[in-house]
Amino acid sequence: MSTVRRPDHRSEQHGSHRSARSVHSAGLRHVLTHLITPLLMCIGMGLAYLGAFANPAPHHLPVAVVGSGRSAQLLAQSINDKAGGDLEVRTVADRSAAVERLKHQDIFGAYVIHAQGASKGAAKGATSGGMKSATGGAGGDGAAGGSAKQAPELLVATAGSDTSASVVQKVFTPIAAHQGAPLKVTDVAPTAEDDPTGQGIFFLLVAISIGSYASVAVIGGAGAVLPIRLRAVLAVGTSFVVGLIGTAFAGPVFHLVDHGLRGLWGMAWLYSAGILLIGTGLHTFLKRWTTLGVMALFVMLNFTSSGGIFRPEMQNGFFAALHSFWNGAGFVEGTRSHVYFDDYGLSGHVWTLVWWLVAGLVMVGVAALAERRRRTAAAEAAANAAAVAAAAVAATVPEPVPERAPAPERGSWAERSAGTVQVAGGVGAEVGDGAADVDAAVAAEVEVDAEVEMEEAVGV
Repeated sequence: MSTVRRPDHRSEQHGSHRSARSVHSAGLRHVLTHLITPLLMCIGMGLAYLGAFANPAPHHLPVAVVGSGRSAQLLAQSINDKAGGDLEVRTVADRSAAVERLKHQDIFGAYVIHAQGASKGAAKGATSGGMKSATGGAGGDGAAGGSAKQAPELLVATAGSDTSASVVQKVFTPIAAHQGAPLKVTDVAPTAEDDPTGQGIFFLLVAISIGSYASVAVIGGAGAVLPIRLRAVLAVGTSFVVGLIGTAFAGPVFHLVDHGLRGLWGMAWLYSAGILLIGTGLHTFLKRWTTLGVMALFVMLNFTSSGGIFRPEMQNGFFAALHSFWNGAGFVEGTRSHVYFDDYGLSGHVWTLVWWLVAGLVMVGVAALAERRRRTAAAEAAANAAAVAAAAVAATVPEPVPERAPAPERGSWAERSAGTVQVAGGVGAEVGDGAADVDAAVAAEVEVDAEVEMEEAVGV
């Protein structure tokens, strides 16, 4: 009977299956880890956009009633009482003063009463029409309020915000209906002909933002092996190009604005450079989470607080507070001021963009210090490892024994010399081999670091 054992194919198959399951488990964990980022983006975008845009309502929206007499004051007071804090109604002396305040965006609507004795019906309309109806309340009561010689007029500035102008019109339409006359709406600051709603500036902001934070992923990821100074230069150069692209969209391509393109490009460059520099600096610390970080800063919190769709007076307190200093609001309001409102308030919006650019420069400086410390620590660790390896090699070599007077029977002087040279050669070879091992270890460590950096680039 043969004693040779046959190979156990079942154990080999079991081992291969176990190895395959291990590989699949590792791959599944890798995929699930990377799915965290898009899921967090989904949650963040939902909270930001729905929180900012889902239920817009006026909060202390400033409007005015034109007139200096008691009738104008009574009308303003009755509207204030009925609005319950949604509006802030004040009086202005005449129409020209109302137009000036609209162009300074101190108010977003001004109701002008041209007829004598119409204020009685207007006040009654303000009390019965309320904030909820844009057309209800018209009827026979308007005739009893007095005969209007001229239709009431509502002054708005759609370039400041088309949605705010629409809200104001809904407030004063029932008041005019109680005077028995249709409301005449006059736009004292209209938008460009090819941008009737004025929201083209907001979508221009979206295009510039995407070009900026997407470039952060490339510069911080694929350019991770470059020094931070060179990455910062790339960021500034990229922002220059992004600003030119945005200006081309606003002017010759879609005609969102009909003048002021140089100033618009300057603000677009400041805005884009701030995003790119902040993102480039953040990549040193966040690595593959950089995309999520810049999306939170420059999409979720930025678009929702920019005032491009709803002004802060139409949003809750959180996004209204962000509007006062966030960079997207600086770009949108600065562009409106430069193009439609004769540069009124432009300097404040430009300074907002400048401060964000300064924050980007500071972020790059902090990242440069952090990377320098990491390089110093890595060099010290490599030097320590080499010293330890050299000491270990030296410990394996026996110490030389002092030679005694040669005995005749041990051979000639030439043979002894040859033996000494052989021992020295052996020691030198062992030390050389140890140094080579240290160099190979350092090279392997550098190669692993490079692979990790490229993996992070792909992750971004």
